[in-house]
Amino acid sequence: MTSDRQAITEEHRRQAKLLWDYHRMGHTLRPCDVAIGLGSHDLGVAGHAAQLYHEGLFPRLVFTGGNSPATLAWFPRGEAVHYREHALRLGVPDEVILLEPNAANTGENITLSRQVLAAAGIRPRSVLLIAKPYMERRSFATARKLWPEVEIVCASQPLALDEYVKAIGDEKLVVDMLVGDLQRLIEYPGRGFSIPQEVPEVVRAAYEALLGAGFDSRLLA
Repeated sequence: MTSDRQAITEEHRRQAKLLWDYHRMGHTLRPCDVAIGLGSHDLGVAGHAAQLYHEGLFPRLVFTGGNSPATLAWFPRGEAVHYREHALRLGVPDEVILLEPNAANTGENITLSRQVLAAAGIRPRSVLLIAKPYMERRSFATARKLWPEVEIVCASQPLALDEYVKAIGDEKLVVDMLVGDLQRLIEYPGRGFSIPQEVPEVVRAAYEALLGAGFDSRLLA
């Protein structure tokens, strides 16, 4: 399915892959004091968190996220609640998981998760952030702004762009989301929400071309 039935060309796909590759941080995974699974429409975040827990990469896990208009239909009890339920089904012990059910944006994901950890007596020096693949860079930039004293390692499902499109089932929506997240990476440092990220010229050119082609449903108002 493609939203609005917009024709997507091979050139659009080439440009989208440039954004996809840029959004991913390419961090080498290593054990961290805690992990934070960032809520979204993508239940794969919870599944990947469960896999990394079983691989021994962290002892405690926070799932964070309330609801948004984009996720209410999928997760009526809230993103973090559904993530927890999925992780439990995948064998993560209940006592490992802390729940943060109120965050409505990435900044709140970080700030409120930090508060939940502090309330549990946990003050980590390293945090594994687990997000949707195309949100790695923005979650990193946000966490470095709001929690600069901890080391941040980013992780997401190791999917190629075409695999992710197949999983979501809407190619235009995925490209729109890639464009929208890059806009936020560019705009948010000026609003005090994140640290700046250098955007290579080839990535910026792809972004502007996709904007001009109408991939704009996930832009900031």
